Amino acid sequence: MVALRAIRKRFASGVTALDGIDLEVRRGEFLSLLGPSGCGKSTLLRIIAGLSEPSSGVRRLSLTTDSAKRASAGRIGFVFQEPTLMPWSTVSDNVLLPFRLAGPVGRAERERAAREIAAVGLAGFERAYPRELSGGMRMRVSIARALVTDPDLLLLDEPFAALDEITRMALNDDLLRLWCNRRSTVVFVTHSVFESVYLSTRIAVMTPRPGRIAAELPIDLPQPRERALRTSPDYVALCAAVSQRLAQA
Repeated sequence: MVALRAIRKRFASGVTALDGIDLEVRRGEFLSLLGPSGCGKSTLLRIIAGLSEPSSGVRRLSLTTDSAKRASAGRIGFVFQEPTLMPWSTVSDNVLLPFRLAGPVGRAERERAAREIAAVGLAGFERAYPRELSGGMRMRVSIARALVTDPDLLLLDEPFAALDEITRMALNDDLLRLWCNRRSTVVFVTHSVFESVYLSTRIAVMTPRPGRIAAELPIDLPQPRERALRTSPDYVALCAAVSQRLAQA
């Protein structure tokens, strides 16, 4: 679905964030970009999304051309580090935002938004405002908004980094459930080894700035994944192996 060739990103300040990135994202997989803070993970995600242009190199996306899709931009969903919700709008109106940007909102769009709000566990909160929600609930709204257009490609930029451990684990499970049900292609940015192993089918380990791909590691763990997996020998062994590759990078 995504092919990146010799991607380089140099900012006007002179900082080179990425240098020589070669990466493919296969349709239906859950790929995590794992690396230390400042290694260019978020920059790479923005390049994949088309929100930032590389200084050099080639980015190719192969998305559906289904005429039922309302707009080409709707084929990519993006979840930022912060929920970035409109504080003056209800949960329902925040989730409807992609449709409002594309054109008139009708019954079909409202029904779709209601389904996505229920899918992330917020049924009954449609009329609530962001200030009335916890951090985890606000992030669920952000995920629902990213999913409402039924994107081919879902990009998540460390969405759970600021949350407490209990909420983070719950949202990990919810994200995996949504992915298993839909099989969208997911690229997930994280600096947590444990999170990347639990969620992913493959991990791309990045070097410190300038970011490069140091290793690509398949994660062969059973699906669907349950919380008990976190204490299994296979999971622990994979976390150790990924930690080692990250340290080498």
